[in-house]
Amino acid sequence: MQQPDLEALSRKLDRLIDRCQKLEAENTGLRQLQDDWQKERAQLMQKNDLARSKIEAMIGRLRALEHH
Repeated sequence: MQQPDLEALSRKLDRLIDRCQKLEAENTGLRQLQDDWQKERAQLMQKNDLARSKIEAMIGRLRALEHH
């Protein structure tokens, strides 16, 4: 290979390496966001279940009051 070809190949490899590093960093960030969203979803589901339980208990008490 001639020198200009090697230099062009070297530049392309450098750009490819830079791109890979950027994609790895982006992927890491996206995985962290996914983890955060999953944790938030789990918390919201727990809150929803708690609210549902409280509402069901209130409905049960109201029905009991109706029968008395």
